[in-house]
Amino acid sequence: MSLCSRCGAAFGCAMADGGDGPCWCTQLSPVVPVPNVAGTDVPGAGTGAGVETACWCPACLKAHIDERSRSCTD
Repeated sequence: MSLCSRCGAAFGCAMADGGDGPCWCTQLSPVVPVPNVAGTDVPGAGTGAGVETACWCPACLKAHIDERSRSCTD
């Protein structure tokens, strides 16, 4: 399991935790680069298969995409 670097929630990330297929996030619009673990205040963020990235949980990433989409139409 991974920990969201935005809210701290536990979630499954196929890229970090290992999986047979692509991660759920690849189905969403690419609006932000994956943040680096350095500088995050969430302990264990991005833990999994030794990756050096910190992902967001589905709820945080979808909320961020919605926020960005609204700001682009304003």
